[in-house]
Amino acid sequence: MTRFASRLDNVQASAIRELFALLGKPGIISFAGGFPDAALCDAEGIAAASQQAISRYPMVALQYGASEGFAPLREWIAGSMSSPGAATEAARIVVTTGSQQAIDLLGKVLLEPGDVALVEQPTFLATIQAFRLYGARLIGIPTDADGADVDALERLIAQHSPKLVYLIPTFGNPSGGLMTQERRRRVVEIARHAPQTVFVEDNPYGELWFDRPPPASIYSVAAADRELVDRFVYLGSFSKILTPGLRCGWMAAPADLLARAVMVKQFADANTSTLAQVTTYCYLDSGRLPATVERVRRVYSDRARAMGDALDAKFPVNSLRFERPQGGLFYWVRVAGDVDAPKLIRAGVDRGVAVVPGSAFYAEQPDAQTMRLSFATAGSDAIEQGVARLADAYRELGGRPS
Repeated sequence: MTRFASRLDNVQASAIRELFALLGKPGIISFAGGFPDAALCDAEGIAAASQQAISRYPMVALQYGASEGFAPLREWIAGSMSSPGAATEAARIVVTTGSQQAIDLLGKVLLEPGDVALVEQPTFLATIQAFRLYGARLIGIPTDADGADVDALERLIAQHSPKLVYLIPTFGNPSGGLMTQERRRRVVEIARHAPQTVFVEDNPYGELWFDRPPPASIYSVAAADRELVDRFVYLGSFSKILTPGLRCGWMAAPADLLARAVMVKQFADANTSTLAQVTTYCYLDSGRLPATVERVRRVYSDRARAMGDALDAKFPVNSLRFERPQGGLFYWVRVAGDVDAPKLIRAGVDRGVAVVPGSAFYAEQPDAQTMRLSFATAGSDAIEQGVARLADAYRELGGRPS
């Protein structure tokens, strides 16, 4: 019998991926996926960029590359992260195979069995899985619509001396929450008094704002202090604004951490696809990205509004608790009536609509009455129909408002 590594005992298969197996029947409306709408990708521009990548940089795009990444792309990323008085150098950047690889690299270079990592409650499922794979003990930070509770964060750091803190402060997955500027500044001040802890800011959704841009990133606030910024790591991605198919993300980190991350990246894939990196750079260099992002924001804003309106209209008053997101891809919903949410989710699949159980996103003490709904890949009509099906399932289960 095959003897597998014992570290696999600490992780489970993704509840989201397993749910996809139920989605093959015709006519199902899915709010389950956490991915962007491929129809919004600038296929024409990406095709032109891929041709330019080969014609302009053939000896780079078609060959192995530096593990740190394609130098012009790293320069572009550093420039995009810089602000007056808070510059980011390309030397701090490593291009990764999606920002999810960066999460795995952090687990490899920072976490040992028994180390404490603080994560938002709820948080990105893949982060929970990756950190547990390396033996970390995960402790949840309470959150609300304004992001992580920074008072609780300060107490938890004092109590546990964590190896790292992982935050998604801007339109988080799954919560959709947006941390206030005041709380972001508090995180930086907390870090000033926690030299033993690395603070990780994951920001794949920051460009997907609807009515107004979000506050400045935590990393940019910290970057004004050249010593303090070495306590921070920033993760970014082109997946949600360009295309996930290129699998280009990045990590900005202090030199000592970056060197170790590059080393273990070499063990995994040598380098992120050079063709993908050069294609990404050529697209960025073409100047097409701003118009693409503006179109994506407009569509997602309309779909988010349609979902919120449908949830209000189709479900009984006070049967659900949710905040309308200010950006990103998700609604985070709590079933507040007397219906068991897992049963509602299963009944929804039977009626032809799929959502993700919220309990999968908790590192500890999961709230089984929660669920995540993505509006990214469904049009307004499908959103209204899908929410109506879920509301019908709610009533079928005898749901009454609380």
